Amino acid sequence: MESMLIGSFTKPSLSFPFSAELCSLHSGNNLKCKAFSNVERLYAVPVRLCVQRKDLMLQHVKSISRRRITLNPKGDSKYVVNSASGHSLESEPSKSPWSSVQQAFDAFYRFSRPHTIIGTALSIVSVSLLAVEKLSDFSPLFFAGLLEAIVAALLMNIYIVGLNQISDIEIDKVNKPYLPLASGEYSVKTGVMIVSSFGLLSFWLGWIVGSWPLFWALFISFVLGTAYSINVPLLRWKRFAVVAAMCIFAVRAVIVQIAFYMHIQMYVYGRPAILTKSVIFATAFMSFFSVVIALFKDIPDIVGDKIFGIQSFTVRLGQERVFWICISLLEMAYAVALFVGATSSCTWSKWATVIGHTLLGYLLWSRAKSTDLKSKTAITSFYMFIWKLFYAEYLLIPLVR
Repeated sequence: MESMLIGSFTKPSLSFPFSAELCSLHSGNNLKCKAFSNVERLYAVPVRLCVQRKDLMLQHVKSISRRRITLNPKGDSKYVVNSASGHSLESEPSKSPWSSVQQAFDAFYRFSRPHTIIGTALSIVSVSLLAVEKLSDFSPLFFAGLLEAIVAALLMNIYIVGLNQISDIEIDKVNKPYLPLASGEYSVKTGVMIVSSFGLLSFWLGWIVGSWPLFWALFISFVLGTAYSINVPLLRWKRFAVVAAMCIFAVRAVIVQIAFYMHIQMYVYGRPAILTKSVIFATAFMSFFSVVIALFKDIPDIVGDKIFGIQSFTVRLGQERVFWICISLLEMAYAVALFVGATSSCTWSKWATVIGHTLLGYLLWSRAKSTDLKSKTAITSFYMFIWKLFYAEYLLIPLVR
């Protein structure tokens, strides 16, 4: 660094405007200049100034070196100072508060797995509407009960997907490197803190609401979600294809449909627990859809699952075979929905159900035929398309009467 500092200044040089004859040898080795008094008068002061400047600069360099060692004990390149360019000795400029907020929000957005958040919220709204019998049922009490159910369920949803990420960090580094824990944006400690907080908040809200259907929905989801992911003896059920599918089936197909319907029917309206035709249809249809989601979610993740010994159906049967099994199951579900709609006694319900499910079945088949099964990007895109069909179905379910 000294060379950087000193080298940036022009070295002082002395050129004497007089010839050699002004000097003569005197008393052996001593050089005596005849015009020394003139030289001293002309050059002594500038020379002393240059020497003083050099001494000051050397002191400044030593000071910088000592400060650099203190500020940067690990030699991090972020803190290396280029003194010649006049940069300060502090770290790189910090990002704006708004940028930091955006980054934090983006990381949490990815951590919460937004497609599951949307699916959970939409499904609760949809099945809650099945309990509505007349316009007067849309009361403040209904909307308060609906909001309580949605918030408690979303808190539990984040607990479940977050726990799965904590347990799958090494697998996600291969399959989903963009997730905060896999990418290193979140530490394991941060992940555990988020998951624990959201799980406790979910139970707290379910308890103070006082709805037993809601509380049991949260509790069963917690048990199955924990058993599915956590890596302890006798658990981590995601390793076993059939058991993993049953966990997702139980939550998405049964718990969501029946428990949240009962929350509105019994707790909000105070009516007897009666399963209507619409609720039975929603449970049956979503049974197909839940199995498809359980199977299809592993198709893009085959590489990481093979490496870490997750015996999914995709690993055992192959991507193409599982892909077309999923398509067949969904088309069967749409065929059943067409039959249910065609036999409805309500004219507007009949037409809405038949036309809606015909359109969705056609879109599914058309998209499936054009999907490149050798491309992970294409398969992942199709998986998200299935979630969109999942959302669309919950828009149709309240119309089934």
